[in-house]
Amino acid sequence: MAHRLDPLDLYDVRSLLTNEERAVQDAVGRFVDEKVLPIIGDAFEQGRFPAELVSEIASLGLLGATLPEEYGCAGMNAVSYGLICQELERGDSGLRSFASVQSSLCMYPIFAYGSEEQKREYLPRMAAGEVIGCFGLTEPHGGSDPANMKTVARQDGGDWVINGAKMWITNGNLAHIAIVWAQTDDGIQGFIVPTDTRGFAAQEVHKKMSLRASVTSGLFFDDVRVPDSARLPNVKGLKGPLGCLNQARYGITWGPIGAAQACLKEVLDYASQRILFGRPLAANQAVQIRVADMARRITTAQLLSLQLGRLKDAGRLQPTQVSLAKWNNVRMAIDIARDCRDILGGAGITTEHSAIRHALNLESVITYEGTETVHQLVVGRELTGINAF
Repeated sequence: MAHRLDPLDLYDVRSLLTNEERAVQDAVGRFVDEKVLPIIGDAFEQGRFPAELVSEIASLGLLGATLPEEYGCAGMNAVSYGLICQELERGDSGLRSFASVQSSLCMYPIFAYGSEEQKREYLPRMAAGEVIGCFGLTEPHGGSDPANMKTVARQDGGDWVINGAKMWITNGNLAHIAIVWAQTDDGIQGFIVPTDTRGFAAQEVHKKMSLRASVTSGLFFDDVRVPDSARLPNVKGLKGPLGCLNQARYGITWGPIGAAQACLKEVLDYASQRILFGRPLAANQAVQIRVADMARRITTAQLLSLQLGRLKDAGRLQPTQVSLAKWNNVRMAIDIARDCRDILGGAGITTEHSAIRHALNLESVITYEGTETVHQLVVGRELTGINAF
């Protein structure tokens, strides 16, 4: 009989990875299996971010993983970063969100837009997990339209004074610094704001039914005064924050693959053991068709993200390509998580199983970093040349 394929990797995508990429995936996978999975169901239920995992995440080199070693980072390629996101989200979207925000939305803009002094001051400590960041772009009145920003920074002598509010900010109440985007007389600019600055307040969002093992906050700026040395000097305009989002969205195309794999693995184990009408659930045609469809969709997503990573490493990545993969892969994962919850029956509604937790988390992932509709319209604009926003 022919060798059975890996049900979570039908096309042997792993064989397309380099030895280094496989080593990264294995190291993060072991961490997730040993440290994350035993506690994450309880953390989700309690609405608690497992902050005790941060030091180990940092010691594995997962924070700012693609940034150069001269700043205390691991200097990995884009595919390795994608695999990090995939394995972390196999644990929980909240954990991957933490790493995404720290790496792509906080460390990346300091690296790409910051001064040499800013890079040397912050990046090594952020890579070590000693300084946690959050990213202040989204505002209470409108997430999908960042150009309509109400937060303002005005110059006062050698300082800047920031007023306004941000909403749905991951890591907000954990953070030591916030990367804050504000309207100035010279366009949108970014600022590194220590969260102990006078006039800064963070308020945690409670009553969440999604990303419960993650910290989500509102940020408030009441005459927050920072020196000009806190301004990111090398970018002006919306391309600054959008460049960061493109980095984060790239990782988000990989993350949901891990969530979907976790759900499929759980359902395959359950269906092989659950006896109904005298035979295992897995012997039922309807169940086989459903799990086959899950494998088809996971395989498609794996190949999309791998090619996306190869394009990124070759310096040829286009934002529309990220939009297509974010749209496809998050939709894939949320559909699989919901269907797995259904196959698990009543057992599927507790955090003893992961499907309901992943399904709820993915409700946030499909919304943040560009809603599904926004990404569909980005692709539509590319195809037609007409902006329909």
